Amino acid sequence: MKYLNLITVLTVFLVSCNEPATQESEAVSEPTREFYQLKTYEFASDDQVQRTDSYLGNAFIPALHKLGIQNVGVFKNIQNENDTSRLTYVLIPFSSLDQFEGLEAQLAADNTYQQTGSDYINATYDNAPYQRTQSTVLKAFVDMPQMKPSPLTGPRADRIYELRSYEAATEAIHINKVDMFNAGGEVALFERLEFNAVFYARVISGSTMPNLMYMTTFSDRANRDEHWQAFSAAPEWQTLKVDPKYQNNVSKNVTKFLYPTDYSDY
Repeated sequence: MKYLNLITVLTVFLVSCNEPATQESEAVSEPTREFYQLKTYEFASDDQVQRTDSYLGNAFIPALHKLGIQNVGVFKNIQNENDTSRLTYVLIPFSSLDQFEGLEAQLAADNTYQQTGSDYINATYDNAPYQRTQSTVLKAFVDMPQMKPSPLTGPRADRIYELRSYEAATEAIHINKVDMFNAGGEVALFERLEFNAVFYARVISGSTMPNLMYMTTFSDRANRDEHWQAFSAAPEWQTLKVDPKYQNNVSKNVTKFLYPTDYSDY
């Protein structure tokens, strides 16, 4: 009897080895789609800007690196006569929402972080290091599941990091625009034209929804303009923009021009 049991076990094992992979097992081999937090700081004074810069560069980013979180981007808005606001954008990649949710507790347990960032962390109500913050949580697109830090090496002050937000009238229309980037081929076109995209992602929690966001990077403003001219003239875009399937899927486009700080990872 025990020999029959052994034969049965071996037969089941051999059959299972020869079975085709299930959809679930195939999905495991696909690249994990990252999550991002885009934290925006607004300042009322130069002193607040300097104190937060010191905190981010000397305490926060080193603490994230210790936790294995790399490629943290920190950017400033490019001011002009129509926009004199003082803003700092912090872009943090996470492998999962659990990692994002657990960050606060891990930072609280880091004595070096607590000491180095004390001025910011323990600031009083009448001497805050910023005016207000806003947090946006995003999930990476299927066609670019993980961040690609910009390969640019020129002077940081000259670089243009273009952060775009595409809002849609409804959730279903928003999904249509996301599909236009993935299945429709916008991501592939940006890649072919070397827009140096850092990420493409859906906003899953934020102040303006439904929307998607993405960031492309250029050596300078002239280089940025040349790339967009090439995009507008590309045969793929000429076909895609008139496709009936993808009409009227953006109700508002917000574009921000940024440059990386000296302590940004890229």
